[in-house]
Amino acid sequence: MDDASALYLGMISGTSADSIDVALVSFNDGLPQVKATHAHPWPSALRDRMLALAQGEAALDLDAYGRLDVEIGHCFADAALQLLEHSGTPTSSVRAIGSHGQTLRHRPTGEYPFTLQLGDPTVMAERCHIDVVADFRRADIAAGGQGAPLLPALHAMLLARPGHTRVILNLGGIANITVLAADGSVLGFDTGPANGLLDAWCLRHRGESFDREGAFAASGQVDQSLLDAMLADSYFALPPPKSTGREHFHLNWLATHPRLAAVSVADVQATLLELTARSVAAAIDEQAPTAEDVLACGGGTHNGAMMRRLGELLAPRTVCSIAEFGVDPDFIEASAFAWLARQRLLGLPGNLPAVTGAKGPRVLGAIYSAPASGSSTRVFSGAN
Repeated sequence: MDDASALYLGMISGTSADSIDVALVSFNDGLPQVKATHAHPWPSALRDRMLALAQGEAALDLDAYGRLDVEIGHCFADAALQLLEHSGTPTSSVRAIGSHGQTLRHRPTGEYPFTLQLGDPTVMAERCHIDVVADFRRADIAAGGQGAPLLPALHAMLLARPGHTRVILNLGGIANITVLAADGSVLGFDTGPANGLLDAWCLRHRGESFDREGAFAASGQVDQSLLDAMLADSYFALPPPKSTGREHFHLNWLATHPRLAAVSVADVQATLLELTARSVAAAIDEQAPTAEDVLACGGGTHNGAMMRRLGELLAPRTVCSIAEFGVDPDFIEASAFAWLARQRLLGLPGNLPAVTGAKGPRVLGAIYSAPASGSSTRVFSGAN
């Protein structure tokens, strides 16, 4: 297949596990152009199991682990096939699927650092009849890196402004920033929690999977004592490169703070929003003091209260969505994994050592080949 005309599918379920995001992408001069997108909902029971495991709230035996890996793989296959069906795209026109999978655990430090994403790529290759590239983070970790974040290279390609310092802020389950410096250098790291804690607290006390427009947080008041206790977590003082996830910042972590019992549920939500805004602003003030603007992406861009508070804390910098620059804030991560799949097939590096701390550039991901044409039939598993 001629790469100039090939399409790629990029797929990811982020730390919040709110959906499987899929982007159908073409490349013109190496730059991704999104042709179609799809946000595929998780079956609620499966999502509950994934989050309980990711947060350390449930034990996992080997049989359960194996079943979960395959079950998630089928959900990813469903998501890919539905986008292809809805967009009228034949599988023969798709060169490869880049699948991030669902992170179950991310431990990039210690004697034996590791990262673990589930979603069996062989299931996807078999059902979709498309080669799958997956397991993007472990090569960077093996080279001494954090394995994250992986988007800064794409941020630089799409949004760098020569001669100016700009920050790209991703507000997913975890917040991370990419600093695109005026001299062309790139820095990036996870700043701490974002939607993950907010969504989890909202679900527990409102029965809603997210805080629409930040209304729940806006109904409360920031509790300074609780905020100070959370900001004292050692992660915030670590220098980059660094990365984190739901295995660190989760509701059990929140419950370790004695002050929590004395604070109303609305005030806790307000304080969690302030925790994200303050930790993001502190990271930008320290690592990008000369930045002129902050361009946000991810689900948090839809939280009006969050965006307003960031605007206040980061003034006089401009804070806006990357949508204002023609980039979809909800699917840039999925697009990045389409780009990473293409990099793998071309034998080109996908990491930035200055961001992750790896010993050098590495080709990321493993290739899982589709079955030979005509050897099996595509089927939908029925998950939705």
